[in-house]
Amino acid sequence: MSFQWPNLQALELFVAVVDEGSVGAGARKVGIAQPNASRLVAQLEASTKTSLLERSPRGSVATPRGLLVADQARDVLDAARGFLDWLHSGQAEGVVELRVGASMTIAETLLPAWLAALKGLLPMVRVDVHVMNSATVLEEVQKGALQLGFVETPHVPVRLNAMVVQEDELVVAVSPAHEWASRRGSVSLQELAETPLVVRERGSGTREALRELLAGYVPVEPVQVLGSNAAIRVAVASGAGPAALSRLALRDQLASGELLRVPLQDRAPNRPLTAVWSGPQRLSGPAAELVAVAARKS
Repeated sequence: MSFQWPNLQALELFVAVVDEGSVGAGARKVGIAQPNASRLVAQLEASTKTSLLERSPRGSVATPRGLLVADQARDVLDAARGFLDWLHSGQAEGVVELRVGASMTIAETLLPAWLAALKGLLPMVRVDVHVMNSATVLEEVQKGALQLGFVETPHVPVRLNAMVVQEDELVVAVSPAHEWASRRGSVSLQELAETPLVVRERGSGTREALRELLAGYVPVEPVQVLGSNAAIRVAVASGAGPAALSRLALRDQLASGELLRVPLQDRAPNRPLTAVWSGPQRLSGPAAELVAVAARKS
């Protein structure tokens, strides 16, 4: 039985049209002139012998058949990208490169041990690590710039695959000189909301966890907004004010007494630490092994 191989450019364009809601927007996303884009979509419809888009002045919406085609096309495109990654990663010399993004807390406290374990299992894997906040990790994974991400936010876009590998806890910490260090009893969420805190930047999983913890209250403006856990630890130790940070990010300072944990009246719920990836639901290769390592370390 004779057949024609699919046009990858047409498939990439069609998926972009479905995601963006119009041929023009999809064409801009993949860098194709609109007349050429319209021609490619028409060719794709001809090759599938069915209408894939419902067009209107407001844009283009995929038909039921079009949604199925787009879903299958994503797998084809992911496989093609994987092949290109293989070609450019040094596979021919026996080296495989894995691009991983991690939120700061995970990168500081957990990822080094995971990578050491992965190296023991797969010595020829070279991991290119990008440290950024959770929101940026999600964006880069969705764009295909990262093959795998680890985030602290529970709000993962539905288009991404996700697997919880560990759990963490939000902890309120102060310097030994702070007034809360010597008080008896716990701090209420109302009092926490009314206290200027040292916080992470917007987009971080830690900031999102704090926002959810104080849902229903009106928090005052933070005393400082800082871009890393290390900076927050220094600020709190210097007396800038309390902070709500990951238990993992504070473990050494709490163990040494440099910072003190303040009990909350309403204990903060555990938050998931999640592996995310795009494309096929089932991971394979070094990415799958790294996620397995992370889960075994729970």
